[in-house]
Amino acid sequence: MPDTVIITRPLAQAQPLAARVAALGRPVEVLPLLEISPLADDAQLRATLAQLAGYALVAFVSPNAIDAAFAHIAAWPAGVTAAVVGEGSRAALAAHGVTDANAHIASPSNPAHADTEHLLQALDLKALRGARVLIVRGESGRELMGDAFRAAGADVTVVAAYRRSTPQLTPALAATLERLLGQPADWVITSSEALRGLLQLAGQLKNSAESVVKLQQQHLIVPHARIAQTANGLGFHRITQTGSGDERLLAALQSRP
Repeated sequence: MPDTVIITRPLAQAQPLAARVAALGRPVEVLPLLEISPLADDAQLRATLAQLAGYALVAFVSPNAIDAAFAHIAAWPAGVTAAVVGEGSRAALAAHGVTDANAHIASPSNPAHADTEHLLQALDLKALRGARVLIVRGESGRELMGDAFRAAGADVTVVAAYRRSTPQLTPALAATLERLLGQPADWVITSSEALRGLLQLAGQLKNSAESVVKLQQQHLIVPHARIAQTANGLGFHRITQTGSGDERLLAALQSRP
């Protein structure tokens, strides 16, 4: 029997992928390692998005940022560029009616390298001097994008659209982790933060040292080099890097024995 595929994305993004993995004939489990929840107060988000037409470029850091923002966006304003880092975010925009047919969408030129660094390479940063740029993200995140836009002379606004947290170790979650660590599996990890949280959870189990070692021996499937680097630094060495997008991830799973 093939190894189980464990999908650790937030629940809303995990379920569609789980269905596609199951269609390949692979056993699959959904184990969200990041919980996405609304802001306690979204007044600043709503006020910022009400002025959307005043920005030259709006960068969304994730599909979750897109979904949260579009709860307050009636229509995408003409002439505003949407910038995204991956195929998942392009799909999220399309789900809200924003496509290359009706808007300018900037993204990394090579979808296999879907991260902030390659998005910045794809943009004409010099053209943003003096322009207003909006970054929509969770309550916390990397500062690389904002720093690059500011260095280019842009007037940058950063707004939170949702809150992101790692789950607490409940008895039910502890039992699930212990069961999953009892056998080899393919762990789909799409966030460095989620991987760090997973390692912390393993370290809270009853046999913590043994559990951490078992986890580090699992096979990880990651989309980006940055996550692979994080995994190496945390003691993981069985890592497959696929590039962005579910199609590449599914292809990697199909190539597994």
